[in-house]
Amino acid sequence: MSMTGSSAYCVAQAFPPFFRLSNKTMFLLSTPPTTFFPTPTTPRVPLLSSTASSSSTASSSSSSISLRSSTAPSPSCSSVTPKDNSLVSAKHSHPNMSASVSSRTFLNARSEQDVFAGIKKEVEAGSLPANVAAGMQEVYNNYKSAVIQSGDPKANEIVLSNMIALLDRVFLDVTDPFVFQPHHKAKREPFDYYVFGQNYIRPLVDFKNSYVGNMPLFIEMEEKLKQGHNIILMSNHQTEADPAIIALLLETRLPYIAENLTYVAGDRVITDPLSKPFSIGRNLICVYSKKHMLDDPALVETKRTANIRALKEMAMLLRNGSQIVWIAPSGGRDRPDAQTREWVPAPFDISSVDNMRRLVEHSGPPGHVYPLAILCHDIMPPPLKVEKEIGEKRIISFHGAGISVAPAISFSEATATCENPENAKDVFTKALYDSVTEQYNVLKSAIHGKKGFEASTPVVSLSQPWK
Repeated sequence: MSMTGSSAYCVAQAFPPFFRLSNKTMFLLSTPPTTFFPTPTTPRVPLLSSTASSSSTASSSSSSISLRSSTAPSPSCSSVTPKDNSLVSAKHSHPNMSASVSSRTFLNARSEQDVFAGIKKEVEAGSLPANVAAGMQEVYNNYKSAVIQSGDPKANEIVLSNMIALLDRVFLDVTDPFVFQPHHKAKREPFDYYVFGQNYIRPLVDFKNSYVGNMPLFIEMEEKLKQGHNIILMSNHQTEADPAIIALLLETRLPYIAENLTYVAGDRVITDPLSKPFSIGRNLICVYSKKHMLDDPALVETKRTANIRALKEMAMLLRNGSQIVWIAPSGGRDRPDAQTREWVPAPFDISSVDNMRRLVEHSGPPGHVYPLAILCHDIMPPPLKVEKEIGEKRIISFHGAGISVAPAISFSEATATCENPENAKDVFTKALYDSVTEQYNVLKSAIHGKKGFEASTPVVSLSQPWK
């Protein structure tokens, strides 16, 4: 998740159409360079969260596919703290890191006034850019309003604790920017960025009015992962909080899927200071979205080269099997219809769907493509139009959310009557998009139409697996 806008976890439109797959199984060998991760030397910072839902497991699962359910700790006991502050000193954890990255400006804050005074202090000291400082203040105020809206009696305590953690992470990254590799693995220690992101978003979700569609299919996915199969989720994309929403709604029953999903992410969420702490906690394949490919003509070739490298990393990942990957073939977040002002899933890009489909088919292990719908735009709506500049007005609300998955769609079965290969691509993409739209409308009826479980249909059965 991230706090800022534009095509965050978007994707696939970044996959270049000129990247051809042979008729043979593709073996692309590429060893990603080491990702430098600054080790913080900060003390324990408890992160408080709403008691509406169980917290995620704090420890990451092993790469070998052991999918055991675990008992989630109480949200009030969750923390995102270095597991051993003596592991390494900050000044030695990254070659470019200054010795003062463990500034206690925000960690020492005991009140909202202390937080804002700290922001002012760092701006005046020249260590915090004014635009980042303004973003910090805006996020604090909007987050506070949203959490208070939830009615949680500990709202003010939750806000202060979670915002201190966020601002400390943002300031750390401003001091020494984290650099993402094409295939980024979630950083779980010594600071657990995954738990941090989950605990930050959890108080914004109205779990009483949130739903999961077709939970048995999510369980089916986990079984296929155990068997070494790959799972691809072709999804619409609503907010920068999508990864956290998906994980929050699944973590109680399916913690492995919640923690091990890999998201194809646009460059916005790995460059914006207020987005990066959340992105660091997710498994990512980092690409440049087609929507922003031409923003700077001088960087076009560099971006295309980076995307080809990301594709190679994706091929390597899928070749290993037991991977679950989320991708938004629209290339960006959904927006409301200009005429009706109703939110609808953005159209899927045909070449993006086909690139991903061929990548899966040539990876070796069996692969399955599932259509996934997500509704959560009320929690963190994007701007009405795509913006080129990093940063946007951050609106945050407390609201219900939902996800739903439909049975996997087979390309060969969906296009059996197609004689034209190009037409087959259209038919497959339409089948995926139509399924996402159908599921989205059920979630919309349950959440916005306030029909709850009664919105279930023969195609989408709603449940609340956290209960």
